[in-house]
Amino acid sequence: MENKNLQFPDFDFAQGELLLINKPYKWTSFDVVGKIRNSLKPLKLKVGHAGTLDPLATGLLIICTGKLTKQIDTFQAEEKEYTGTMILGASTPSFDMETEIDATFPIQHITEEEIYAATEPFKGDIEQYPPAHSAVKVNGERLYVKARLGEEVELRKRYVTVNAFEITRIALPEVDFRIVCSKGTYIRSLVSDFGKQLNNAAYLSKLTRTRSGNFLLKNAFEVADLVEYLRNKREENKQETEPK
Repeated sequence: MENKNLQFPDFDFAQGELLLINKPYKWTSFDVVGKIRNSLKPLKLKVGHAGTLDPLATGLLIICTGKLTKQIDTFQAEEKEYTGTMILGASTPSFDMETEIDATFPIQHITEEEIYAATEPFKGDIEQYPPAHSAVKVNGERLYVKARLGEEVELRKRYVTVNAFEITRIALPEVDFRIVCSKGTYIRSLVSDFGKQLNNAAYLSKLTRTRSGNFLLKNAFEVADLVEYLRNKREENKQETEPK
């Protein structure tokens, strides 16, 4: 994402800063937090994120530092917007591309009208189960740890709200979408359930968070750009404090 025109303000990380980051593909949310924290050394500050993104997802990640970490729950609770692509006619255990395809189904008979209509049951307040390959904790252990070991996973139903579910492009087997939803919504689960609604299957192949509350991806920093800026600032401060 191009953000070369973004201006770097004079940050006060100890007092508390909210940073908008475009999370790179295959990075975990904790990878981003760690990169920012390391860039702030030797300052010893709290750094956290508001709303986890899966490693295979990209897009807006809110990072809080210092005293602002106390407001993470507030930022995390806000409405989210995503765009993405699903693949019809196949399923994976993780509901995305983390795991291999385990079943395929014919899709030649599925019409565009049926695809558009299949979004309706998923609008409003809905029930869903998180994927077995997810960071949800059950009895203190992450589900994905048990799933990767081949252990049986206990899935607990959750209630979420989907305020918008739009199909934006159909080029079977690919279907692009836009979703606006409450916190805690698993887009992977929604995609899997969408495939079942068509008496077929689907898995997530691409996902980008474009908005969280009033914060927009277009205003986010690239990790590399921000890290370079912070390191340069650190060197400048170091030179200013060194004896002449």
